[in-house]
Amino acid sequence: MNGRIRAWAVVAAIALMLPVSGYAQEAMEANEAAPIALEQTTQGDAEIRQRLMAIFDEIDSLAQVTVWVREGVVVLSGKVANDSGAARAVRLAQRVQGAVEVEDEIARTLSVEDNLNPLIERTEDAIGTVSRAWPLYAIALAAMILVAFVGHLIASAGRFWRWVAPNPFIARLIGQSIRIVSILGGVLLALSILDAMALFGAAAGGAGLVGLAVGFAVKDTIENYIASVMLSLRQPFRADDHVVINDMEGVVVRLTSRATILMTLDGNHLRIPNAEVFKGVILNYTTNPQRRLSFKLGVDANDNPIDASNAGLEALKALDFILDAPQTSAYIVEVGDSNIVLGFSAWVDQRDTDFLKARSAAINSVKTMLEDKGFTLPEPIYRVRLDGAAGVSDSLRGGGDSGSPADRPGDRGKASDAPSQEGVQPAEAKTSEEIARSVEVDVSPDEDVRRQAAQDRAVDGTEDLLSDQRPVE
Repeated sequence: MNGRIRAWAVVAAIALMLPVSGYAQEAMEANEAAPIALEQTTQGDAEIRQRLMAIFDEIDSLAQVTVWVREGVVVLSGKVANDSGAARAVRLAQRVQGAVEVEDEIARTLSVEDNLNPLIERTEDAIGTVSRAWPLYAIALAAMILVAFVGHLIASAGRFWRWVAPNPFIARLIGQSIRIVSILGGVLLALSILDAMALFGAAAGGAGLVGLAVGFAVKDTIENYIASVMLSLRQPFRADDHVVINDMEGVVVRLTSRATILMTLDGNHLRIPNAEVFKGVILNYTTNPQRRLSFKLGVDANDNPIDASNAGLEALKALDFILDAPQTSAYIVEVGDSNIVLGFSAWVDQRDTDFLKARSAAINSVKTMLEDKGFTLPEPIYRVRLDGAAGVSDSLRGGGDSGSPADRPGDRGKASDAPSQEGVQPAEAKTSEEIARSVEVDVSPDEDVRRQAAQDRAVDGTEDLLSDQRPVE
């Protein structure tokens, strides 16, 4: 019993849905196209047939279609070349007012002649249209060539654009832009003459989609190109500058439209994409020729750190390559368990002095001065505690008569104050000038890397967007 009730419920639901779906289908068909009105107000079968036959007679591809109508049902028969012709006949029949249903019984011949004749006729019509309108096409072509040629002449004025633009790269960019704009302007003028601007709109829409896809594909290349333009305008460095770009150090060789070329201190070529250079951190050692060198040295914990600092400053000032201004300085870095760490800093001119050589010579000079003044450079010291051995412990602490004053830990570094033994006199301390002469080394700049970079830069035909005429950012 319950099964029958459910079955009747399903049937009722389907019955209720059918009218709704039928109304939706009728509304959709009514909105597809406006009906074709009959010449008379009556809508008999004969009038529908006569109307359709008259329409088909005017269309060559449907001339062999016959029409039979009864009670508003239209039956189409006869022959057409292909499916597209049959579908066209059905659409026309459906638009006739009074047609209730259209049955397609048309035979498709699919013959070569029937299918090629329309194409041949359209081709002949197109050739005839072109032959009649060739003067207009010639004028449009001449106008496009003239506009493009004028744009090419303007873009080729190299001296003028080099005078206007800040560097050759921007000048070439302006010239190329003018050429592209002139070609597009010529095409637009030609299409306007031919009254075919709609074709340009369709082509522009397709080109926009293609351009979007290509833009995603060459995003990195476009980014590098834009960065090249910005770097050539802003000039953050010049050729032969010693720079550090994102922890990559070298001498600048050139700036191209894609990358920045560095000669590393090892003599290797380093190519950095301009996008990374533009967004990166740039340290330029050449912009300010004065550079500070600094280092640390330790002295014994029992030594006077102020005296040691003064001795180190005296040694630094005696060096010829150390600048008087800015002044040299010394300071206490930290006090350790067994030593005192001192820091020293001084300034050199990188145009006359190699930084690494100068720093090495300065460290050697200060170290020699401290040792000559009696300061002890510390070594690791370990304190040992012995429980239950008082005599040994006192001896180690310097108690009693064991050991000379010079051997006691508290008197380290003061051996020169003790009386000389067996007539040996302590060595006389050297002056800072003598120490400077004794540690004198060659601190002239190393020009090997710059020489190699200059040889590379002198190669003819290489692109370089850097210019000495532009101010450095």
